[in-house]
Amino acid sequence: MDAEPVVARTRAELDAARDRLGGTVAVVMTMGALHEGHATLMRRARESADHVVATIFLNPLQFGPKEDLAKYPRTFDADLELCTREGVDLVFAPGPGVVYQDGDPGVRVSAGRLGEVLEGHSRPGHFDGVLTVVAKLLHLVRPHRALFGQKDAQQLLLIRRMARDLDFRCEIVAVSTVREPDGLAMSSRNTYLNALDREVALTLPRALQAGLAAAIEGPSAVRRAAREVLVREPLCIVDYLVLVHPETLENVPEWYRGEALLAVAARVGTTRLIDNMPVLVGQANDTALGVGVPSAITAGADTRRPVRDH
Repeated sequence: MDAEPVVARTRAELDAARDRLGGTVAVVMTMGALHEGHATLMRRARESADHVVATIFLNPLQFGPKEDLAKYPRTFDADLELCTREGVDLVFAPGPGVVYQDGDPGVRVSAGRLGEVLEGHSRPGHFDGVLTVVAKLLHLVRPHRALFGQKDAQQLLLIRRMARDLDFRCEIVAVSTVREPDGLAMSSRNTYLNALDREVALTLPRALQAGLAAAIEGPSAVRRAAREVLVREPLCIVDYLVLVHPETLENVPEWYRGEALLAVAARVGTTRLIDNMPVLVGQANDTALGVGVPSAITAGADTRRPVRDH
């Protein structure tokens, strides 16, 4: 039987447990309600470091006034079982008063312009809350690397920019989106979906696949192919569908050829879902849910090109 990880709930307990970990440390940050996507992050963390730390903290700062924090699933016992199965050494599971000792923090990390578009436009202040808690947890856990999923592509980009711009001495590692056998991206929010919602939700990966299949024809073809799939499902209420540069999140122009990110957000029933796929515009892509498609977000490469006047 696998040994349970040490569970730390206070800063003092975390410091004592962290000091006992020799060698390199990788962290996987979560809000709980763990699933196979989190397990994949933990496995990758185990491959990349001597020890793995998982944080389980439901961060109130990243929930907007119209988002139900109280509704978010809390499944600590099951989460601890998953961490045990994946060989996690230390779980940091603090309460809000441990992370935010003075209550609502007066100083926060600003996501800037990149945090105001796409998800940031739909959820104002969300990424400020994300970056603030990630910064705090990086300081508290002191990892050598931190692993994040590509499903939250904008979040991943912003965390990478924060680590670079503010000189965090921690490598940010991206892990490809983990999907259910039918293609739906794994998410804790999938538990909110009833049977009908679950079928409707498959419209998102199908739309992305359609866009991927049209990539060789250029940006307009990608957007058109994905949109045609979405409009055929009236129960899928689309927030946005974009084809953007993976480093700037700006819409790619028609002349653009190269790497882009096709991203979608939609409401299915009462649940808001997001998904994305890297796309090589102007080339034939592997349409098996993005398998084999390189990504600047995953690789951390800077693929920006000079802006043309025509």
